[in-house]
Amino acid sequence: MNSVVYFNGPVQNGDFTFAQRPGKAAGVRLAEALNALLGLEPVPHLWNTVTLAGDLRHRRAADRDTVGRRQREQEALVAKYAPGPAPRGGLRTDTDHQVSCLALEMTKELLADGTLTVRELPVRLCTRCGYLAGMGTAGHCRSCGHGDSQVTRRPLLVFDRTAHGPVLGQDDVHGTGARPPSHLFTIAHHAPQLLVLSRTRDHGVDLAPLGLEGMVLDPRAGLHVAVLAAAREVGAAWPVMTVTSNAAANVAAYGAPFRRYGPMRLRYALHGKIPYESAASDRLYEVHRARAVKDLFTGWYLPLCAARERAGISAVRIPALLKLLRRAHLARPVDPPGDLLTDLRHRAATGDMRWVTDARALACALSAREDTSGPMGPTRGAP
Repeated sequence: MNSVVYFNGPVQNGDFTFAQRPGKAAGVRLAEALNALLGLEPVPHLWNTVTLAGDLRHRRAADRDTVGRRQREQEALVAKYAPGPAPRGGLRTDTDHQVSCLALEMTKELLADGTLTVRELPVRLCTRCGYLAGMGTAGHCRSCGHGDSQVTRRPLLVFDRTAHGPVLGQDDVHGTGARPPSHLFTIAHHAPQLLVLSRTRDHGVDLAPLGLEGMVLDPRAGLHVAVLAAAREVGAAWPVMTVTSNAAANVAAYGAPFRRYGPMRLRYALHGKIPYESAASDRLYEVHRARAVKDLFTGWYLPLCAARERAGISAVRIPALLKLLRRAHLARPVDPPGDLLTDLRHRAATGDMRWVTDARALACALSAREDTSGPMGPTRGAP
């Protein structure tokens, strides 16, 4: 098995394209850049399609009787990359057959060892559509808008983390040389003690084989399984999921039982947000005579910088980072020194991202890239 392989945290299949919202592709681009530096083949791009918004979009579509939900999701995913082609590593979603099979396999084992249980609990259901609103107060149904609900008892898949210990620790975060944002562990540890992992969705990993008719696995758990399924496909023992700290904090508790399977152990590679509105200015590249590296800067270098600046890249840093990349690009060696390239790959594998602001290491990384025309803009693989 490969040791470390990076995968993007599954992106919600919302109403956008990467051209419109390049920040949505930050985790995808970061995973691509690090895997290429490690000399790995492209891995699939991962997507979260188990969403209430997706349910509503499909129900309201005029062609819902002729176009299935899975087909609709796939068409929306392909459109994300327009006008370019689909990614070389392919597309995977959290409802693919391999993911569903692995999710049920893992859930059965977790039920057998007592980590998960099925309990009959009081929940609030919409009286019109049966949507599970949880155990909180009444309100308008998020699924159909109906104003009435009723409390009833229903079997649910639950994770009682009382005996589990911390749902997120320092060893769950991949990378050296940077401390995770201070609020990350606090948010994760304040998740409810009893987490419901079964949801009422039209689309998802069907839990009927476990006796939970009409319910699917909570997508916050399912997206971890999607990463493990993709990792198993490429033989990765240490899958690393690129994700913002806020996203990690919000999904970590639900994914805690699903971060290990066999020899695989999933960890999070945190990255900050990128101020693409500042990086998109043509004037910026004119002033710094850097038009030649614009795509390289936005599609490759800024995602790498975001993994170093986990709290987010400040807009005021954009000119300085562009100048550094331009200098490194001009100074890149024809043949990078073997010892420097070996050290760079070691740092990429261990998540030490301090090299991205080291001009000599950055020039080496640029030299190690080979020309390709990937769907995420100019991406290059290591030799």
